Amino acid sequence: MKKLIETLKNIWRIEDLRVRILNTLGFLLIYRLGSYVVLPGVDPALLANNNSQASEGIVGLINIFAGGAFSRASVFGLGIMPYISASIVIQLLSMAVPYFQKMQKEGESGRKKINQITRMLTVVITIFQAPGYIASQIIPAIGPQEGFFWVQSVIILVTGTMFVMWLGEKITDKGIGNGISLIIMIGIIARLPFAFFAEFGARLEGQGGGLIMLLIELVILVFVVMATILLVQGTRRIPVQFAKKIVGNKQYGGVRQYIPLKVNAAGVMPIIFAQAIMFIPAAFGGFVPGVAGVFSNTSGFWYNLIFAVLIILFTYFYTAITVNPNQMAEDMKRNGGFVPGIKPGKKTAEFIDSVMSKITLPGSIFLALVAIMPAFAMQMKIDDQFAYFYGGTSLLILVGVVLDTLQQIESHLLMRHYDGLMKSGRIKGRSSVGMATA
Repeated sequence: MKKLIETLKNIWRIEDLRVRILNTLGFLLIYRLGSYVVLPGVDPALLANNNSQASEGIVGLINIFAGGAFSRASVFGLGIMPYISASIVIQLLSMAVPYFQKMQKEGESGRKKINQITRMLTVVITIFQAPGYIASQIIPAIGPQEGFFWVQSVIILVTGTMFVMWLGEKITDKGIGNGISLIIMIGIIARLPFAFFAEFGARLEGQGGGLIMLLIELVILVFVVMATILLVQGTRRIPVQFAKKIVGNKQYGGVRQYIPLKVNAAGVMPIIFAQAIMFIPAAFGGFVPGVAGVFSNTSGFWYNLIFAVLIILFTYFYTAITVNPNQMAEDMKRNGGFVPGIKPGKKTAEFIDSVMSKITLPGSIFLALVAIMPAFAMQMKIDDQFAYFYGGTSLLILVGVVLDTLQQIESHLLMRHYDGLMKSGRIKGRSSVGMATA
C-alpha cells in the first residue's frame, strides 16, 4: 500500500503526465455521458421493455463494446466499431494496392492521407450500418416510423461515431495514448458490474448452485485472466530450439542478445479485427431476415468455428505487417550479429520468417481458444453477460489495454528517474519492442 501511495504521488508530481491523465479521464467522461443521450423521437421506456434481448448473442457482445449505448439507442449507439472496420479495410488495401503502399512509405504526410481516407470510409460504413441498426434494434421497440425519423437518426448516428472517433484521436494526442482502445475498454468495464450482479442473482436462485458455485466461477476466472495476461504479453524465446539459434556474436555487459520473437506478436488486434468482421452480418440482419442467424448465436458451433478461423488468419496477417524479417536481418548484420549456419542478409531474413511462421501457429491457436472460451462458459449455464468476460474479446481487450496503459505511465515515471509501477522488472505491454536478454 505504501508503494502504491508513493507511486501515485510521483505520478501527480509529473505535470505532463498529470495533465495527460486528467485529459484522458475528461474525454472518457464525455464519452460515457454521451452514451446515455437517446436518439430524438425514441421513447426510453419502450426501449426498456425490449432490452432483454440486448444481453443475448451477438447483440449482447456489441452492447458490451458500446458500453450499453447500443441497447439504449444512444447517439453513440454504433460506437467505434465502424472506424475499426474501416481501419481493417485500409490495412488490407495497404498490403495489396500499390497506391496505399506508396502512401505508407511517405512518412508523416502519407500517414495523414491514410487517416483521412480511413475517416471517409468510416462515414460510408456507418451510413450503411445505421439503417440496419435502426431496423433491427429500434423499430421493433417503438413501432414503424416516417422517413424523416430514419434520415435524422442516420445523420445523428454517423455524427456520433465520428465524434467518438475524434475523442479517441484526442486521447491519443492529448492523453496517455491508445485512444480507440481505451474507449472500447471503458465501455467493457462499464458493463462488468451489471454482468456480475446478474450472475450473482442467478446463482442465488433455487437451482443456481449458491455462493459456492459463484466462488468456483470466480476462481476459474482468475486463472483465465492470468493465462490471458501471459498470452497478451507474449513469450520470448519459445520454442527454445529456435531461440537459441537466433543469437548475435556480440555480448553487452556479459549478456548475449536475442531477437525478440514472440509467440503472440500480434497482441489482441486479431481479436478486434475478427470481431469487427463478425459484427457485419448482425448489423444488416434487420434488412435480410435469416442472414445473421448463424452469426447471432455466440455460443453456437458455426459462429465460434468461423470466429476462431478468422482470428488465426488475422494473427498471421497482423504479424506479417508488424514483424519485418528483412529489417531484423539488416539490424543483425549492421550490429555484427548472425544466425549460426545461416548467411547474413536474405538467407537470415528467410530463416527468421520461417521461425515466425512456426511459432505464430501455436500462438494463434491459443489466442483463438481464449477467444471462444465464453461459448464454453455459456454451456456451463453461466449468465451470458458474465460469460463474455471468461476470455473472449472482452477480457483480451481489457488485459491488453490495461497493460499498455500501465506501460505508458511507467515509461513517464522511469524517464524522470522515479521508480516504476512494479517492485521488480518492468510491465510488458502487448506492443513491447526491443531486444530481449538472456
